[in-house]
Amino acid sequence: MTLTITTAAERPELLEPLWQMPDSWPEFVLNDPIGWACFGQIPVVFPRFALIATNTDGDVVARAFSVPFSLNAAGRQKLPAAGWDQVLLWAFSDHRRSVRPDTVSAIDITIRPDHHGRGLSATLVAAMRENAATEGFTELVAPVRPTGKSAHPHVPMTEYAFLTRPDGLPVDPWLRTHVRAGGVIDSVAPTSMTVAGTLDQWRSWTGLAFDKPGPVEVPGALTPVHCEPDHDYAVSVEPNVWVRHNLAGTRD
Repeated sequence: MTLTITTAAERPELLEPLWQMPDSWPEFVLNDPIGWACFGQIPVVFPRFALIATNTDGDVVARAFSVPFSLNAAGRQKLPAAGWDQVLLWAFSDHRRSVRPDTVSAIDITIRPDHHGRGLSATLVAAMRENAATEGFTELVAPVRPTGKSAHPHVPMTEYAFLTRPDGLPVDPWLRTHVRAGGVIDSVAPTSMTVAGTLDQWRSWTGLAFDKPGPVEVPGALTPVHCEPDHDYAVSVEPNVWVRHNLAGTRD
């Protein structure tokens, strides 16, 4: 299908329909406290890195958010174990302190549910790569949340991330999309997204009982959620997979 992809800087009037676009994220993921604090500010603080896709009718059908940050700042130098959560904190901290960024991190690609299965994910990864290169960066990194992992919650991510098909491409569809676009799997971020809540909160997010101690399999979760009924809390600690995209020559 034909898409028009622009940035929030170019078309700020699309922000309202952008936030009205339905998505398919599990409810508990939307309650990641770092995401809750930072995600909605990306189009405001980093408008040139907020891509918005519209169809021929002008309807918003997808978004692709990324953030610039300094990977080579003192005390960093390697992709963080805390993945998605940490890179958001780094990006907003760097912006606040006027630290010069040297890398762009993907944060989110979301496609309207009725447009799934049309190959838009590859289009948006390519657009994110091109946008980062246009902004003068030579590397895009991505803390990928592998969509197929939720079907295998007890398989360690260190194993799942490197499962391949006979053609050598990753078994996971999101990892496969990134690799086809030129990305290379780098490492696992074991504590990429952490969500803690009371048992009542988890019940409202999932519809599950959360009345027994130990691991709870939650639909859409990449790993079991740990439940502590005696202490009235449960916590999800999800791993992601760091993928690196070398952008050298992307604009040639």
